[in-house]
Amino acid sequence: MKTNHPYDSFRQHVSPALQVKLDEIQFYGYGNVKEDEFWSFLTKKKWKKPKEDVKLFEIIEDIMAVKAGEYINYSTVEALRGSDLSISEEDMKSLFK
Repeated sequence: MKTNHPYDSFRQHVSPALQVKLDEIQFYGYGNVKEDEFWSFLTKKKWKKPKEDVKLFEIIEDIMAVKAGEYINYSTVEALRGSDLSISEEDMKSLFK
């Protein structure tokens, strides 16, 4: 179930800042990051507790302040959370032989 974030109304207005940040992440060699993935990072991690009277420039400042490594760390943790790392009983026994 996807819920709307209070800052979603600003997304179209901050699209150029998002693109600059995505280009920066790609420049540092982290590959292609989709705008939706980066926005998800912002809404789930950076803006967990949104302000009621936030200004457009504050959102742009937050976007530009994100370090490439900060996003990559988040996406790595999310990928590990979502992956099925279950080990069969037989494989578990072979580990402890």
